[in-house]
Amino acid sequence: MKTTSLKQKEISKEWILINAEGAVLGRLASYVSILLRGKHKPNYTPHMDCGDNVVIINASKVKLKGKKLKQKTYYRHTGYPGGIKSRTAEDILYSKQPENLLKMAIKRMLSNNKLARKQLSNLKVFAEENHSLVAQKPREINFLSMNRKNG
Repeated sequence: MKTTSLKQKEISKEWILINAEGAVLGRLASYVSILLRGKHKPNYTPHMDCGDNVVIINASKVKLKGKKLKQKTYYRHTGYPGGIKSRTAEDILYSKQPENLLKMAIKRMLSNNKLARKQLSNLKVFAEENHSLVAQKPREINFLSMNRKNG
């Protein structure tokens, strides 16, 4: 038995649409990171970008379980001494760009290298129902019906 490795011209990408309304943040981020990497495909190749293009709508209506909305803290550093900044998940979710909460969760589930940055460029997140990628005819996946714990 031979191990096959995909070549760039053999990769076929698909557009997938996921509605995040009522979905649990961590479960959705984990599923989307698998789709972006291409691990759901039988011809997965670790060193190639063989994942699909994912469009997420209603990112502002995502749920967090327990007290995470108020207690989960995201840190960043300005680069200057004493320049650590923090925001809670609630601050990010109710800000001008609530899709950043979902983007950060997905980004942190991918590895930190050039390939992951390329795979992350295949992710499009929209805070509301309307999106500009209708021309790609994305296939809709009902994430909430996959598992009762997803919602």
